[in-house]
Amino acid sequence: MYIEHIAMYVNDLEAARDFFTKYLGGRSNEGYHNKNTGFRSYFISFDGGARLELMNRPDIADEDKTTARTGFAHIAFSVGSREKVDELTEQLRSAGYPIKSGPRTTGDGYYESCIAAVEDNLIEITV
Repeated sequence: MYIEHIAMYVNDLEAARDFFTKYLGGRSNEGYHNKNTGFRSYFISFDGGARLELMNRPDIADEDKTTARTGFAHIAFSVGSREKVDELTEQLRSAGYPIKSGPRTTGDGYYESCIAAVEDNLIEITV
């Protein structure tokens, strides 16, 4: 058994798609639009087979995204080396994304940084 995909609702579907394709190497499908409900989505595919479904619909609630909450905490992307963690973190900082932590080595041995991107959802960049 494996996770087929993970999905997240966003307000700005194109901006979310652009973030994952520009900075994290994702490949987007052409998108889906249900004209009856207004639901729209993109599937973003990553090396190794992981997929992320980005979704939007007109009636979605946008709650405060505090870090101390139940539910999904972050999405982690492995970039392969400490140097690449540093480079991507700096690229995201320069693009205006808030860096929440790192780059650093965590207590459990991960070298990572954490960025608030895609409507304040946390994106972890790790080796």
